[in-house]
Amino acid sequence: MVTRMLPSFSVIRLKHYRERQGLTLRVLAKMAKVHYVSLVRLEGEKFDPRLSTLRKLAKALGVSIADLVGESKPGKEVN
Repeated sequence: MVTRMLPSFSVIRLKHYRERQGLTLRVLAKMAKVHYVSLVRLEGEKFDPRLSTLRKLAKALGVSIADLVGESKPGKEVN
């Protein structure tokens, strides 16, 4: 069985998209329906997010999961 590694989550990209929209951690947490403390720990690089959390954050920020993990060019938004 071949195991494919997923690209690494980028805290820098998450902060970039969040700050570009002028969102606080609390507001993004509420928009994404993610616990505030989890988001603080995530941006503090205390753990890697689950795919379900990445989906929620990407949707709330209007970007793709690829944008958050560094697979696409920064700034490209999902329509």
